[in-house]
Amino acid sequence: MLLKTVLTMFANLLKGANWSSQDRCEEGILKRSPFQLIMNQIKRKKSSVEKEKHQCSSGTRFFRGLHTGKSDGGSKGESERAEIDNSRPYNQNEKQAPWVAVPVLSFLPELEELNLSWNDFVGGALKLLALRLHHMSKLKILQLNNCRLTAEDVTSLGEALETIPHLEELDLSWNNNIGGKLSLLTKRFQTGCKIKILKFTDCSLTTKDGESLAEVLNVLHDLEVLDISFNRNIGCSLKSIAQELKNVPVLKELNLHMCGLKKDSFQYLGTAFQYLPELNKLDLSCNKEIGGGFKDSATHLASFKDLEVLDLHRCCVTEEDMVVLTQVIPLLSSLQELNLSSNKNIGVSSNYLFSRLRFLPKLKSVVVSSCSLGEESFASLGEYMSTKATISVSKQKFLVLIFSAETALHLPELEILDLSWNKCVGGNLKLLLEALKLATEIRTLRLSSCNLVAEDLTLLALEAQGGHLAKLQKLDLSYNDTVSDEGWATFFQGLTALKELSELDVSLRPSSCRDCGMWFSKLLTDLSKLPAFTEIGMQRWALLESQQRQMESFNQNTKRNVHFDY
Repeated sequence: MLLKTVLTMFANLLKGANWSSQDRCEEGILKRSPFQLIMNQIKRKKSSVEKEKHQCSSGTRFFRGLHTGKSDGGSKGESERAEIDNSRPYNQNEKQAPWVAVPVLSFLPELEELNLSWNDFVGGALKLLALRLHHMSKLKILQLNNCRLTAEDVTSLGEALETIPHLEELDLSWNNNIGGKLSLLTKRFQTGCKIKILKFTDCSLTTKDGESLAEVLNVLHDLEVLDISFNRNIGCSLKSIAQELKNVPVLKELNLHMCGLKKDSFQYLGTAFQYLPELNKLDLSCNKEIGGGFKDSATHLASFKDLEVLDLHRCCVTEEDMVVLTQVIPLLSSLQELNLSSNKNIGVSSNYLFSRLRFLPKLKSVVVSSCSLGEESFASLGEYMSTKATISVSKQKFLVLIFSAETALHLPELEILDLSWNKCVGGNLKLLLEALKLATEIRTLRLSSCNLVAEDLTLLALEAQGGHLAKLQKLDLSYNDTVSDEGWATFFQGLTALKELSELDVSLRPSSCRDCGMWFSKLLTDLSKLPAFTEIGMQRWALLESQQRQMESFNQNTKRNVHFDY
């Protein structure tokens, strides 16, 4: 119980409680020893502490319960990354109070995971922590994302590495001040180092840092994940890094997203690929200057029999590149996810690539958003996609599926179908609806901004009434201003057939505004008959006063809790 209480006290301190200067004096922070402070707080808060849920389980994990820098999926937006360091003002005085709890670490010899990410006060004070790391010799995971680390912090951390010989994961992502100083850390890595995961995402790494990273690869023989994404200057030293990749033969993930790679960068990587037989994820996305470099070296990809994820989105892939990639990609027998989105030339030669995807039996996701696909490409994509493939052509960031009736016949387990932002769907939805009769597991259907017409919604209503969308839970029909009032009215007539529907969005475009038709009353009546329904989006639909009263009294009259977003 004492350990549990101490850990909770430490966690509360790490949350950066808003203590004023007067509060600090009252608690005697400036006069008492750290241990006295902790024991004093324990006595005062023991009763409340025992009721809390703690972040420490069996004394092996300790971390701050806020952001950890991990995405759902995949991924934090690029705009968010640029704003991370401005999340809240920096207060120099704030550093003192939390770090009085550092001595607690001396009582955690079994600790295996320590995450202090997203704490501004860590920067400039890491030496205090480093001095205690020798008490945690079993530490395996150390995460210090977005902590405003300084050169002194990097030096202190490097000196402490020899005291934590079992460290397997080191994540210092989103610490911009590391740029130009990485050697202060890397020169401390010793032969026999057990590091498996190394992440320096968005650390403003320089060409010099890239050289330092290349030098240390010869002692990181167990390295499985290397992530240096969002370091735009690292590409200039990629040749050195690629030459040393031969020393990490068990590498499984290589993330070089937005690293400033040039046209010749892929040639350097191609030479190194022969030494990475276990690589299963390769991310070269958002390197616009790499376009045109695949045509000479893409054949090296064929050696990746275990590659599961290949991400080349926004790489300015040329038509010549696509000719080679079309020959190579079908040879990646283990490929599950392929992202070629935001490459305009994909649409020009997509028919050839799509016709060969049938050779990839494990393929689950093909992302080709914003690739200038036309109706012909759409048809070809649907005709040739293989079993359980997930296909994306959306301009949005969530997973999107697109296939024709021919494809869906082979997708009995499909749960998410999203055709959003594909204008060619409008008037052609009938090509998919026959297939939906067999895709009985569909739970999410997104058709936002697809230029749908009344006929599309009429057919969709008929499918619902036929029981072919029985498990549908989320339906997005937003931004389809092209649907007439008659089309909406017809659709809502079949709404009650969707017994498991919980969310519906029929919002209009931001620049639009239309009056609700006579279908509004019918809609409310239907919603009362859907037991699982919780939310409807109706933005930019103008309601009459009588309709507003109907909506406002809906929950009271039906004893429901439906959220109306309008």
